[in-house]
Amino acid sequence: MLRGADKPFHDYVDVARHTVDRIIFSDQAVYEMELERIFARAWNFMCHESQIPKAGDFFLSFIGEESVIATRDKKGELQVLLNSCRHRGNAVCRAEAGNARSFLCTYHGWTYGLDGQLIGVPGYKDFYHEQLDKSQWGLVKAGKVASYKGFVFATMDPEAPDLEEFLGPVGRLSIDLLAERGDLMIVEGVQKNQITCNWKLAVDNLFDFYHASISHASAYMSGFRAIRNPNSPQTPDYVRSIFRVVMGEYGHAIGGPKVTSEALDKLENEPDTNPRKRDLWRRRKPGAREILGEVGMEAGGHPNIFPNMWLTGNQVCLRLPKGPEITEIWWFTLVDKSVSDEQQEEVVHNANHNFGPAGFLEQDDGENWDQSTRATRGSIARRYPLNYEMGAGFAAVKRAEGITYVDELINEHAQFWTYRAWADWMDAENWPALKTARTIPLTEGVL
Repeated sequence: MLRGADKPFHDYVDVARHTVDRIIFSDQAVYEMELERIFARAWNFMCHESQIPKAGDFFLSFIGEESVIATRDKKGELQVLLNSCRHRGNAVCRAEAGNARSFLCTYHGWTYGLDGQLIGVPGYKDFYHEQLDKSQWGLVKAGKVASYKGFVFATMDPEAPDLEEFLGPVGRLSIDLLAERGDLMIVEGVQKNQITCNWKLAVDNLFDFYHASISHASAYMSGFRAIRNPNSPQTPDYVRSIFRVVMGEYGHAIGGPKVTSEALDKLENEPDTNPRKRDLWRRRKPGAREILGEVGMEAGGHPNIFPNMWLTGNQVCLRLPKGPEITEIWWFTLVDKSVSDEQQEEVVHNANHNFGPAGFLEQDDGENWDQSTRATRGSIARRYPLNYEMGAGFAAVKRAEGITYVDELINEHAQFWTYRAWADWMDAENWPALKTARTIPLTEGVL
């Protein structure tokens, strides 16, 4: 059988037909290349600064399938360290979060400082005869670590551009839409569960408003929240009308219902229990327009920071790859420190019931992703690509403040943009090649 890494990856994403080859969702060779060419060199979200506020605090995260420790050293500087002892590879941190003075390998006792330096070796004098150069055997450190508005990222590749350059205006806007809502902190405890699906299908779904009335029909019938089917006559006009899709370099994108002045006017009169009332912050916060810009003021959809960081409502989700057909889903919930305990509890309650292992919505989604992934294995099924042509040829490109976007009915532009960027990453052998060959968003024309 043809292995997925045997030809250029751009061959699997047909720009003319708006199709994507099924092989990229279940082929082992493709998956292994993703770990190397995407996760090992992209900026990956690690944690929020509120999770590691002081020296010695740590949070265990992942880059691809590899465990890493996000921590603060004794100077308070952010560090991201590969969670693998340099002696025999054992994990040096087993707890998911906490505070430590150092990291000890429980196999042979090698001990590392908060900055990753090897500071203790049993038998250093008698067994190693003081010949082991401890300065060369510290924990593997991230190539770069940085924070943007409290959100901590790391890349293992020292050739990567700085974080703000990588994010660009679209990635920064994606975080601004959440970070500017208040003085945020992450609620203790991260919801985690595994779904038998490819990580890209889980990312694909975050832009997808087409599926809601079908996939989530039973959830809406339960009455857990008001129906938001964009095609339903019962849905308010501001949800049903226009969607804004924003496309950034390196695969970042935002897609979802446009937040117009008319929409905000209607939200003013909605009950406080309506979760969409959170969009009113952009009207009420001084300086919001200067922060979000012309495009961001009306962008109300779901952002994805490539490859796998979804920001939605008061939550952040990671789709962590655990194999070509297994994805681990992590949900972080953020609350505004300045609001009452009751308001914080309401945010947490809504988060628990929307997504995650106990959420009404993701249980439906997980079933779909599982079946979609299974259907990419077969030699017959792989002859037939997946269709991403919704809206193709009808969306006029707009450009403002260096950002490309389209305002159109429900479409698949954000999903297809992600796959085009995926092919860029996969075909580029290193960061210089990616910078040179990456797909640049259009400045005019029609998508």
